[in-house]
Amino acid sequence: MPESAFLTLFLVGLLGGTHCAGMCGGIVGALSLSAPGAPPLPIHLAYNLGRIVSYAVAGAVVGGVGQAFGALLPIQQGLYLLASVMMLAMGFYLLGATRALAAVERGGQKLWVRIQPATRRFMPVRGPKQALPLGVLWGWLPCGLVYSALTTALASGSATDGALLMLAFGAGTLPNLLLAGLLFARFRRFAQARATRLVSGVLVLGFGLYGLLNVWRTWAQ
Repeated sequence: MPESAFLTLFLVGLLGGTHCAGMCGGIVGALSLSAPGAPPLPIHLAYNLGRIVSYAVAGAVVGGVGQAFGALLPIQQGLYLLASVMMLAMGFYLLGATRALAAVERGGQKLWVRIQPATRRFMPVRGPKQALPLGVLWGWLPCGLVYSALTTALASGSATDGALLMLAFGAGTLPNLLLAGLLFARFRRFAQARATRLVSGVLVLGFGLYGLLNVWRTWAQ
């Protein structure tokens, strides 16, 4: 797996993390309110650590699937093409030009409806001991941005690379969600601003186009 893929997913997580803040802003804001006497930073760090661990597990699973079925070059190239198309779709989604990824997110609801009831066991959150498992569970919330990153993990053709790619992606989303939790209303308004989504969408589109160009170069050789 090219080292640039790890940087790309980190930047996609960073740029697209405004989408995450919009989706998860409610829960991360509630973390600060549920434990008024506790320092908020350890709670938010524990929650986000759990969330990123789930991303890494999902990356290992899909990377293993890619390893099992992507040994043939045409299949591998097809997976890279899928990853690039998903990145383009995410860019357009952030721009508000399409709701295509909303359908993908609805597909993930079948798993989420089974997981969500378990989150009640850890709420209200009183400290990091509740925040960590809550983050592990919340990491499976249906999210088009996460699914876009997972297609790259799938194309990696390795469980190890898939996990590491999703760790890089999760690290990219961390600043946005920490700010969303600690600043809550002010950052949420910034994340949902049209200008923020426009810049994020254009840059994510650029990553998708770059991936398509690499696929085309490979096929042209």
